[in-house]
Amino acid sequence: MSDYFDSLEVRDPGLREAQLMAALPGHIAFAQKNSAAFAQILKDVDAACINSRDALAKLPITRKSELFERQKAARQASGGTESFGGFSTLLRGPQMPRVFASPGPIYEPDGASPDYWRGARALYAAGFRSGDLAHNSFSYHMTPGAFIMESAAHAIGCTVFPAGTGQTEQQLEAIAQLRPSAYLGTPSFLRILVEKAHETGSDIGSLKKGLVGGEAFVPSLRDWFTERGLNVYQSYATADLGLIAYETSARQGLVLDESVIVEIVRPGTADPVASGEVGEIVVTTFNPAYPLIRFATGDLSAILSGDCPTGRTNVRIKGWMGRADQTTKIRGMFVHTKQVDDIVKRFPEVAKARLVVSGEMANDQMTLKVETSCSGPDALARKIEEAVRDVTKLRGNVELVAPGSLPNDGKVIEDARSYQ
Repeated sequence: MSDYFDSLEVRDPGLREAQLMAALPGHIAFAQKNSAAFAQILKDVDAACINSRDALAKLPITRKSELFERQKAARQASGGTESFGGFSTLLRGPQMPRVFASPGPIYEPDGASPDYWRGARALYAAGFRSGDLAHNSFSYHMTPGAFIMESAAHAIGCTVFPAGTGQTEQQLEAIAQLRPSAYLGTPSFLRILVEKAHETGSDIGSLKKGLVGGEAFVPSLRDWFTERGLNVYQSYATADLGLIAYETSARQGLVLDESVIVEIVRPGTADPVASGEVGEIVVTTFNPAYPLIRFATGDLSAILSGDCPTGRTNVRIKGWMGRADQTTKIRGMFVHTKQVDDIVKRFPEVAKARLVVSGEMANDQMTLKVETSCSGPDALARKIEEAVRDVTKLRGNVELVAPGSLPNDGKVIEDARSYQ
């Protein structure tokens, strides 16, 4: 199995799905019992019945905004002793060696288990092996990025140089002297290092591979690194969930981690979209320390059809395709994706909708484009216009379009206004 981190990566897809679904009821029951937040969120749920994707899709989604509000309320109620809004099952001390902060602020616990964020699988797919020296340029300040990668590298058997961010000249000096073979960090900082090394004549030729994250990694930049002798791969992880997906040598999308269930839902809703359609990534992770169930990442992606040429059998996603939060202000009022969904759900004749905001500032025009095969379009359009006014409190036009004609890009609200 030298080509794979473990045998889980080449499981029969049917077996993987059966094992994930079989683990769901116990995991949800555990969360209900040990997580104060999920005891409330899932208070009316029979955990034994949540043993399929259809059943899972009926559970409520938890968003970062709710995480923030619950954490804030818990800190106030506890005098600061409860930092995680009732989501974590860990106690301060040996169970929780560190606490991290993400913008908001939102606080995340660090568990004591090896490779707590499960990042080793991504490093292994990127070519990291035991004995490698990894130059880690993720930030060691407050946020967990550096520790996610460091713990993953240690799990493989790598040695890590904790470079952190900034101080480019000192980092180049360390690379020239220590001769690391691997890089961890953002793709933009790696480019800075490579360009500065060329400018100053620093020898960083020992770097041959890298795993990047925290930013979009476009193919043109990947090719730029390849031309300079660096094979760089991308990972998709968050401070809350750990590893979600990772790139392989096939360079065809990102393969899902073995310990998560991923759903793609229509932005602003909890409803899964059809396979291949762009939507928001929602993740359930089997982490008993931080058992997040149907946690919305706010990121857009889509399921990629077919099998990974490397032989890995898990589902692939297309990678990061933008943000799902498309809330916009129209004529002084906020309009949300959920409001568009509320309108659509009133009309079974409508398959999909897209709200387009156009015009110049202070002269907003709002058009709801809806896919329908309805044979009596005029009457339907008038009814939808009434629903638009009812839900958004704004007047807007309705344009009926043929099924399948709206773009598959995950956008529910398109802001096409001129800001010049």
